[in-house]
Amino acid sequence: MSILGLKKKQPKTFKVKVSTMDAEMEFSCEVKWKGKDLFDLVCRTIGLRETWFFGLRYTVKDTYAWLKPDKRVLDQEVPKDSPITFHFLAKFFPEKVEDELVQEITQHLFFLQVKKQILDEEIFCSPEASVLLASYAVQAKYGDYDPNFHKPGFLAQDELLPKRVLMQYQMRPDMWEEKITAWYAEHRNITRDEAEMEYLKIAQDLEMYGVSYFSITQNKRDTELLLGVDAQGLHIYNPNNKLSPNKSFPWSGIRNISYSEKEFTIKPLDKKKEVFKFYSSQLRVNKLILQLCIGNHDLFMRRRKVDSIEVQQMKAQAKEEKARKKVERQILAREKQMREEAERAKEDMERRLFQLQDEARMANEALLRSEETADLLAEKAQIAEEEAKLLAHKAAEAEQERQRLEVTALKTKEEKRLMEQKMREAESLAVKLVEQSERRLKEADHLKQDLNEAKDAERKAKQKLLEITKSTYPLIAAYSSPPPPTGPESPDTTLDMGSMSVRMDFKDSDMKRLSMEIERERLEYMEKSKHLQDQLKELKSEIESLKLEEQQQAGLYSLRSYAEPPYIPHSNLFENLES
Repeated sequence: MSILGLKKKQPKTFKVKVSTMDAEMEFSCEVKWKGKDLFDLVCRTIGLRETWFFGLRYTVKDTYAWLKPDKRVLDQEVPKDSPITFHFLAKFFPEKVEDELVQEITQHLFFLQVKKQILDEEIFCSPEASVLLASYAVQAKYGDYDPNFHKPGFLAQDELLPKRVLMQYQMRPDMWEEKITAWYAEHRNITRDEAEMEYLKIAQDLEMYGVSYFSITQNKRDTELLLGVDAQGLHIYNPNNKLSPNKSFPWSGIRNISYSEKEFTIKPLDKKKEVFKFYSSQLRVNKLILQLCIGNHDLFMRRRKVDSIEVQQMKAQAKEEKARKKVERQILAREKQMREEAERAKEDMERRLFQLQDEARMANEALLRSEETADLLAEKAQIAEEEAKLLAHKAAEAEQERQRLEVTALKTKEEKRLMEQKMREAESLAVKLVEQSERRLKEADHLKQDLNEAKDAERKAKQKLLEITKSTYPLIAAYSSPPPPTGPESPDTTLDMGSMSVRMDFKDSDMKRLSMEIERERLEYMEKSKHLQDQLKELKSEIESLKLEEQQQAGLYSLRSYAEPPYIPHSNLFENLES
């Protein structure tokens, strides 16, 4: 086998991945393809005809580069990865989007790219303009505002404002959404293409729109500056200010642009003006600057010439397409209006049908209720008749009961009269007993007084006897001696002592007898009082029971009341008797 046969065959194709602003595509390319072949394939795939605005960009080390159309793809400094990644982006920007952008796909790609640059803060935008642009972006995405469908919070997942704007104001997301929705509601009846075009019209007036910035230094003092390339010309900026250029070179005033390695020269059309030179950090950057300058200058000159046949055809087709879409929108709007009217008429008919059905149902229910009411009234009439009979029977029974109660009331009245008579007799008896007890008490007081007087007399007699005894003590001692008594006085003295003791004994017996009589009378009085008190308690309980029965009969049957004789309570009498 030959050495050539051992060599590995070189592949005839290579893979490429192209990312647009809203899609990713993969292609298998031939090795001999140039950059124009790949670019045309991408444009045909997405249906783009305005190809002069776009290019394929790839990353080279710390910068980027655009794929050259007249050179083979693999011969350029493209990444060696597989697949090779390219980004299909707008390379040049129009001066007036409403005049130059013809196709809808072109407008859509520009809209997506400019929107991303604003959100990534590559293009400075004020907060007010950011809110307005966000409202057009919402209109392009969601269509007309519908409060029934677009509830609060429907924009929570959408990135609509730059982070710098969100951090500049201390506002909650719902407050930003409210501001955006207020503008969004005013964009009614604007199509997606029109909303994207309005977005681009506002964005093209921003200072950093369509400008590519490069770091440069001046020739003499090595002052760091920024070079800006856009559709109007070249601009020189301070590094800290990308909004207002220090010096500008419009394309109409530039005679020649050239570079030699890192040195870049701008020659004005007016030879009296000084040639501007600057230096870039890399030769690759100078090539990129020159490439952008040539492309923007060509487009600048092209805009000021008559449109080519291709552009005229595209504009005519776009005009026809817009007219056709306008007619379609009008037809669609008319059909929508007719459909809405038909739906409203249908809703009216359905509402009328429901109303008639409700009326019929209510009439049937009323008829059923009438029949039920008639049956109920008949039943109630029968029940009323039965109740009338029952009431008549109860009335007869009530009359009999009333007569019985009248008889009972008469008996009760007679019994009450007898009880009151007994009570009066008991009261008179009690009065007599009280008088007798008072008399007995007076007699007992007299007897006690006599007893006290007798006790005083006894005490005095005993004292006198003691005195006599003391005075006769010597005589008693004399009589106790053996000599016999002499004289006639001795028998008399003995006799007097005996009579005194008899009198003293007599008084003691009278006192005992008197005390016994008083005690006996007191016991008899206590027994009589106790017996009388028991009789009064029995009489009182009988009177209370009669009153209770009379009250129960009066509350149950509500008979006519009978006048009762006045009742005088005897609580004081009972208390006196008990005491």
